[in-house]
Amino acid sequence: MSGKLYVVGTPIGNLSDFSPRAIETLSQADFIAAEDTRVTIKLLNRFNISTPMISYHKYNANERGDEICSRIENGENCAIVTDAGMPCISDPGELLVRQCADRGIQVCAVPGPTALASAVAISGLPTGRFAFEGFLSVNKPSRREHLVSLIHEKRTMVFYEAPHKLSATLRDMLQYFGDRRISIVRELTKVHEEVIRTTLAEAVEKYSDDSIKGEIVLVIEGCHEEEKKDSTIEEALNTAKELVETGMSLSDAARESAKLTGFKKGEIYKLLLNDK
Repeated sequence: MSGKLYVVGTPIGNLSDFSPRAIETLSQADFIAAEDTRVTIKLLNRFNISTPMISYHKYNANERGDEICSRIENGENCAIVTDAGMPCISDPGELLVRQCADRGIQVCAVPGPTALASAVAISGLPTGRFAFEGFLSVNKPSRREHLVSLIHEKRTMVFYEAPHKLSATLRDMLQYFGDRRISIVRELTKVHEEVIRTTLAEAVEKYSDDSIKGEIVLVIEGCHEEEKKDSTIEEALNTAKELVETGMSLSDAARESAKLTGFKKGEIYKLLLNDK
């Protein structure tokens, strides 16, 4: 009889957030797939859990995923954890869940803390609808394309970011989104938890030296309808040109810019050709 994969949330800072069900699941599993066994062993030791572990991360996900699925199909139960928070969200565990789904293996959620929902809840920005955008790419063309695609996103946007990249990210966001409200949420559930509610312009000026430390979530106000209506044909052309710089064809760039700005694709395409 086949076993199951348990997706287990772990604390993002405060160990008191570790649920009794999560502790029980990790204790009773046949093995644990951990992003970094050196990190997870500290948690297991704290709660007297002796379940054996194997490493599962982005560098071995494909081959290790097949091994894990085979063990589950042979009757073992596996619990997957990340270093902190809910695994399989902006995390290689996503692939393992998909592999299990493709092979008909039952996947069960054991909910736990997540920086995403926690940051949105205390951001002070609209929470009715929001878009989780994960980490921005360090590859400049991919990063630019990602930000351009969100210029007219109306929902509140949520990003994860590392402290040493914060100043560059804030500058890029100000460039593409304009001066919007932002909540910089850091060190969630930890002693120095903080919510900095400001604007992108003020944040760029104040944190240009990467002085903010710790785990960071950025929650950014979505586009207002009037911002979209104020787009000019020059801005539409510039958007298309930026997309072309990422490697997109003239036709595709014109079509994407048209979606974002409301101008006709043909009009933008003609300007792109003339610009060439």
